Amino acid sequence: MTSSQPEQLLPAGFDYYPAVISLEKSIALYDYLCEQLEWQQPRIQVFGKHHLIPRMQCFIADDGVVYSYSKQALNNAPWPEPLLAMRRRLQRTYGYEFNALLANWYRDGQDKMGWHSDDEAELGSQPCIVSISLGASRKFKIKNKITGQQHQVLLQSGSALVMHGGSQQLYQHALPAQAKVSGGRINLTFRTVGQASTKAYSIGHK
Repeated sequence: MTSSQPEQLLPAGFDYYPAVISLEKSIALYDYLCEQLEWQQPRIQVFGKHHLIPRMQCFIADDGVVYSYSKQALNNAPWPEPLLAMRRRLQRTYGYEFNALLANWYRDGQDKMGWHSDDEAELGSQPCIVSISLGASRKFKIKNKITGQQHQVLLQSGSALVMHGGSQQLYQHALPAQAKVSGGRINLTFRTVGQASTKAYSIGHK
């Protein structure tokens, strides 16, 4: 896993690296995680009504880590060895002690994620979140909270999107439905919950 200069022009706080994992390895890992993770589809409350989220998810974290969103605490699953090894490499690269991973499985183009920010108190004011994509390419949108200006990047299998600095305070992001996408995608978002990082993110940090 490598980290060089980001490829696409995105707002400050968003850096996209198109090939941190080879295509062959990323597809193999996608197939492995589809079978091995304890996928769940919880219900969330939206405007007073409860709905199944339009994707599958699995929260992986160290013992004692507590994280919630949409007023629901997530149950922790143990780290599979391939993801534990990936966490070690990402920690060396970005200088953060990632203690949690939220995995989302978009089974086809109908599964999606609406506009939101990862601004829960447990993540701190300026979290560093590393998002690894496996499987089908999907469009990822970013929107300025004040101006409404939008940016878009195609997240390819084996790519990394790093969100840091004021990315969660200033912007929302979403993964819209894409009816023409038939394949599945797994998104691995490594994060630090309930701890202050001792190092600052820098591009290409080793």
